[in-house]
Amino acid sequence: MAETAFAIKRGNPRYSFSAEAEAILGDGTSVPAQVFELSSHGCYIDALQPLSVGSELHLRISNGPSTCELPAKVIYMHAGYGFALYGMGIAFGEMAAEQRSEIEAWLRELAANQSPKNPN
Repeated sequence: MAETAFAIKRGNPRYSFSAEAEAILGDGTSVPAQVFELSSHGCYIDALQPLSVGSELHLRISNGPSTCELPAKVIYMHAGYGFALYGMGIAFGEMAAEQRSEIEAWLRELAANQSPKNPN
C-alpha cells in the first residue's frame, strides 16, 4: 500500500526566528533551549533535554534586550537526527496583554524582513 503524505495546514504565518529560551517546568526544572521559528500561537525549539508531549511549562524567550515569559505546552517532539538535540513544537497558552504585545512586535519585525515559512 502506498504511503499518503498529509500536509499540516497552519492557520498563522510562522517565521524563522533565532532567540535564546528557557523552558521552566512545573517542578522548577529549567531546560535551556533555542527558538528557531515563531508564530502568534507558538514556536519551535531545540533543546538537549526532551520534554514530554503534553508537558505544561513557562517559556522564557530572550530576543536581544527584550524578554517574554508565557505559559506554553509541548505539542510534539522528535529526536534531532543524531545530533543529541530534541526538536519540539510549542503552543502558547493564554497570554496577558503585555506578552501578546511583545510577541506581536517581534512578528511585525520579522514580517517586515522576511516572507512567512511555507505553511505545509
